[in-house]
Amino acid sequence: MSFLSAILLGVLQGLTEFIPVSSSGHLVLIQHFFKTGESSSITFEVFLHLGTLLAVLVYFRKMLWEILSSLFNWKNTMNRETHRKNRNLISYLILSTLATGLLYYFFGDYMECAYTMPALVAGLLLATGAMVFLSDYFNNTSIPASNMGFLRALIIGLGQGIAILPGISRSGTTITFSLATGIKRQDAANYSFLLSIPAILAANLSELDVLMSLELNQLHYYLAGFLVSFAVGYLVIAFLIRLITTNRLKIFGVYCWAVGLGSLLLIYLGK
Repeated sequence: MSFLSAILLGVLQGLTEFIPVSSSGHLVLIQHFFKTGESSSITFEVFLHLGTLLAVLVYFRKMLWEILSSLFNWKNTMNRETHRKNRNLISYLILSTLATGLLYYFFGDYMECAYTMPALVAGLLLATGAMVFLSDYFNNTSIPASNMGFLRALIIGLGQGIAILPGISRSGTTITFSLATGIKRQDAANYSFLLSIPAILAANLSELDVLMSLELNQLHYYLAGFLVSFAVGYLVIAFLIRLITTNRLKIFGVYCWAVGLGSLLLIYLGK
């Protein structure tokens, strides 16, 4: 791996982790059309994912600190309502994560079969495009994430679970399902990013043992990819939150339609 490759992959990870275009779907289609196979290092991929995870933790550091502090503050003070809402938010995040985990436990193997079906993946990109495009037309309501209720948390978690399918965007489903159930836009954006923390951890937890076999002679490549994915991911979070709150996600929907339709046409032509 070259230093330039590490930087470019870090940029790609930082962009696609959060933008609602399905990085896994793009990976399947790229491997199909360019016959690249799976040649990337698992160790390096873990570093890239940890970079974007750190981006979320740093960007939401103040909110995360306030939420966690509420777990240990049960006194009858003037801030008791704020602490109650924060504890509610934690319970909803846990429920959404459990819903995602259960969906993966029962249907994960079937969903992962889609990685060998590029035509299906292209079709799922069209579905992602439709979701993201329609999300701009949901009204900005007044329901905060801290009062969403268990049913909404369950629906959002199931939406995230559907994104196990390559071609379905995790951020796209969580944002769209949040808005569709009446959560106000700013909170829908924040909830989607907070929900990505356990999702990214769980997706890479089984691979963290590879860090024990880290090739020290390539450490500078790993650190470069990590830092770039962190920096790009951090900027993307701020950018995407602005687009969500101003109803401007449809451009990503159009992009998904273009990639999906173009891929289906090439597959039909036997390319």
